[in-house]
Amino acid sequence: MSDAPYTPPKIWTWNQSGGGQLASINRPIAGATHDAALPVGRHPLQLYSLATPNGVKVTVMLEELLALGHAGAEYDAWPIDIMKGEQFGSGFVNVNPNSKIPALVDRSVEPNLRLFESGAILFYLAEKFGALLPTDAAGRAECMSWLFWQMGSAPLLGGGFGHFYTYAPIKIEYAIDRYAMEVKRQLDVLDRRLAQVEYLGGAAYTIADIATYPWYGALVRGEVYGAGEFLQVAEYRHVQRWAEGIAARPTVQRGRKVNCLFGAPADQLHERHDARDFDTKTQDKLAAVAGTTS
Repeated sequence: MSDAPYTPPKIWTWNQSGGGQLASINRPIAGATHDAALPVGRHPLQLYSLATPNGVKVTVMLEELLALGHAGAEYDAWPIDIMKGEQFGSGFVNVNPNSKIPALVDRSVEPNLRLFESGAILFYLAEKFGALLPTDAAGRAECMSWLFWQMGSAPLLGGGFGHFYTYAPIKIEYAIDRYAMEVKRQLDVLDRRLAQVEYLGGAAYTIADIATYPWYGALVRGEVYGAGEFLQVAEYRHVQRWAEGIAARPTVQRGRKVNCLFGAPADQLHERHDARDFDTKTQDKLAAVAGTTS
């Protein structure tokens, strides 16, 4: 690979050795590469995921639901190691044909329902349990608008800026500058919104915040890509305020540990989860640091 000017050929061909750190898991075709059945536990919800930003959205959502007393949100958490290609196993592909985490199976209904794409999972769970999604038309519209803003914007942060700044085998000035500009614009969008309201949807914490925090909250708190100084994230003080408030939630702290295969052992949690694990003291602490959750 060279940093010389590139002229695209008439027909693109796959250079299997040219993908840098992620070469082993990126390919231009879909489908399973091997047979591998998924494990199934005893709880209503079966989660197959990893503690990446998209995966954390769902574990935080489940922890929030359990903290609110929804026993039907009990789940089995099964880690999918994407660096080992486990997302290409036949069982996982049957749940998510796009071979991306997270994926969820709801076994509390017949026939069982599969869900993939983090935004779809959050919306499904919010509707199923009647929580963390406003019921009035205006509040619901605002929440859903910010939820889909996140879904459309995060690929430019992760697959765009994050890839070229952190993972690409060579540093390309144009690519980094292009995506850094867009990420800073997105942070400004968030900062302006959060200068007006406490949470993205308004006064209440919702699935819009749950979806956005693992990406942009982690970015401004210096937890992804090591790019805080480069992007001058301290400038976005309203995003900082919002991110620190969400980071203080016990549900978020626990949700970030579930299915985590990296970092310190204290930051990893590999276990099945019951609603009864959330004792009264923890629920009182949650209410104290976070206010309303409905």
